Amino acid sequence: MLDLNDFRYFVGVVDAGGLTAASRTMNVPKSTLSHRLQQLETELGVRLVNRTSRSQSMTDAGSLFYRHAVDMLEHADLAENGVRQRLVEPTGVIKFTTGVAPSLFAMRHIVPGFARDHPKIRFEQHTSDDQVDIIGGGFDLAIRSHTGALSDSSLVQRVLALAPWYLFASPAYVGLHGLPNAPEDLANHDTLAMLRPGHAQAWKLNHTQLGERIVPVKPKFTGNDLLMLKQFAEEGIGVVALPSWICRTEERSGALIRVMPDWIAGKAAISAVVPVRDGIMPAVRLFLDHLSREFPKIVND
Repeated sequence: MLDLNDFRYFVGVVDAGGLTAASRTMNVPKSTLSHRLQQLETELGVRLVNRTSRSQSMTDAGSLFYRHAVDMLEHADLAENGVRQRLVEPTGVIKFTTGVAPSLFAMRHIVPGFARDHPKIRFEQHTSDDQVDIIGGGFDLAIRSHTGALSDSSLVQRVLALAPWYLFASPAYVGLHGLPNAPEDLANHDTLAMLRPGHAQAWKLNHTQLGERIVPVKPKFTGNDLLMLKQFAEEGIGVVALPSWICRTEERSGALIRVMPDWIAGKAAISAVVPVRDGIMPAVRLFLDHLSREFPKIVND
């Protein structure tokens, strides 16, 4: 297989008008240039240069090869410079996927500042609560909320924030049913819960002083849509466990009340997941660093 460096040596010798001048111009020993030129001719099976002790001239094959070699070197330089430019000033498209809640309550606040700071980076976002095939879909990264470890060894996980969950209810519900004051009181309340196929419905509640309580619940409504559960809680259907960061506006407006606020109804990790361990494009790496800084500001109470 031909060595691209030999193309460069050959063009340098031709442009300089000989081995001696090329050696000075390229800062390469004359013996090295002579050897590499002979090796190139051997690989091609044709003489490129007629050499005498005082002069050299290209053969017809040499003239043809020279034109193509110059074009090839120009394209190689363009390719190298293009990649190096990306390292200096990140460009390109970041294709990412998020769930609905992170998109609505976090990414819409996080992306604009980054986009303003990096005008040559473009974005392609796909929003879905389904388990997306990151590698098959050609995504650079995914934002996922999860309570357990991600098991796919082909993916690299960076935890961006830990999101606490609390219990919430509407003033209308509390007005009709009262406030539960202890975990065991929840048995007498209507509840709304995330759908957990194949698992018994129970809330794991934690108190800094009283420890952990496992509370079985019989939800009036179960579903896999956090926003729907929040809407039903606002409508007074029952008590719901939700991430506090997606209920902040409703808490401030009084549409939802935090129930038993000293009890945490769990924590979920919000992670950025990328499909490779090495070779992450600079734009994606910068975006990951930005997410790591900004997500905790949004998620933490």
